Amino acid sequence: MTVRKGIALFLGLTAAVSAAVLFATVDRTTLHLLLGAKKEGLLLALGVIIVAWSCDTLRFCYFAKAAGERVPLKLGLSLTWLNYFGSAITPMQGGGGPFQMYVLYKRGVPIGKCVAITLTRTLITLFLLGFFAPLALIFRPEFFKGRIFIKGIFTWVLFFVICSWVLVICSILYPKVIKRLGSWVTLVLNRLGFLKKRYNLSIVRRIYKEIDNYRENFRLFFSGGLPHFILGVVFSCLHLLCLFSVLPCLIWAVGLPVHYFEALMVQALFMFVLYFVPTPGASGVAEGGGAAIFKLLVPLNLAGVMAISWRFYTEYLAIFMGGIVAVKFLGWGITEKILNESRQEKEETNGENAEAQ
Repeated sequence: MTVRKGIALFLGLTAAVSAAVLFATVDRTTLHLLLGAKKEGLLLALGVIIVAWSCDTLRFCYFAKAAGERVPLKLGLSLTWLNYFGSAITPMQGGGGPFQMYVLYKRGVPIGKCVAITLTRTLITLFLLGFFAPLALIFRPEFFKGRIFIKGIFTWVLFFVICSWVLVICSILYPKVIKRLGSWVTLVLNRLGFLKKRYNLSIVRRIYKEIDNYRENFRLFFSGGLPHFILGVVFSCLHLLCLFSVLPCLIWAVGLPVHYFEALMVQALFMFVLYFVPTPGASGVAEGGGAAIFKLLVPLNLAGVMAISWRFYTEYLAIFMGGIVAVKFLGWGITEKILNESRQEKEETNGENAEAQ
C-alpha cells in the first residue's frame, strides 16, 4: 500500500463512519450540551495529550539509551509523531515501527537495535494494555454481558499477544530454534514461488545476522541498560495513563459525572482491540466502535461525539504532526525510497555472495 493510498483510505473511512455515527446519535440535547461545554475541560484534554506525547518521547529515548544509543528529545518527539502517522496509513497500525526504524537507520543506528527498540516499545504497550484489559473482566464483567463478539475478539487478541511474547522470549533464549524457523519459512516461500532460489542463501544469512543483533540488543536491555529500560516502562505507564485521562476530561467538559476507573477500563479494552483492526489506523472501526462502547459511560446521544472527540485528541492531532514530520524527514516518496534501498541492498548482498563463490 502506497502512502497516498493509505492516507486516502484512512480519511475516507474516518469521514464516512464519523458522519454515520453523528447522524445516528446526535440530537437537540447533544447540541445543547456541546454549546455549554466547559472550555477548561477541552484545554485540560489538550494539556493531557501534550504530556502524553512527552511521556511517549521519553520512553522511546530511554529504550534507545538502554540499547546503547542516544536519541535526542527533539528527534524522539519527531519519531513519536511519525509513529502515529505511519500507523494511520497502514493496516493493523503496523507502519509506525518501520517508519521509525528507517529514520534511525539513516542516522547510523544498526538495524538490529532499531528492531529491538521499536519492538520493545510496541510490546510493552501491548503488555500493559493486556494487563489492564483483564481487570475489566474481573471488576466490570458487565462490559462483556451480552457482547459475545467483543468478548471473542478480546480473547483472540489476548492469545495473539501471549504468542508474540513467547516468540520474543524464545528468540532471546533459543536463537537457534528461531533461525531454523526462519530458514524453514524461506524454504517454504521458495517452493511456493514467492522467492527466487538464488536469493535463499543471502536471505538466510541476513536472518541469522539480524537475529544475533536483535538478541544482543535485547541482552543490553537487561544488563547495563536495565535502569534505562525500567524508566522506559515507567514512562510507558504514564503515557497510557495520560491517554486514558482524555475521555474523563471530555466527559467533565460537558457536565456529566466522571467515573475514572470505569473510563480507564473501557479505553484499555478498546485500545487493546484497535491494535489488531485491519483497516489503516483502525479507521472507521475506532469511530463506530468508540460510539458503541462509550455508551457504557455516557448517554447514547453523546457517545458518538465523545468517540470522535477522543480520536481527535488522542490520534488525529498526532497524525497531523506526523504528516509534517514525514514530509520533512522522508518526503512523499517514502515507499519507493525504502523499496529502492532494499532492492539495492539485496543486489549488493547477492554480489558479495557471487564473489565469495
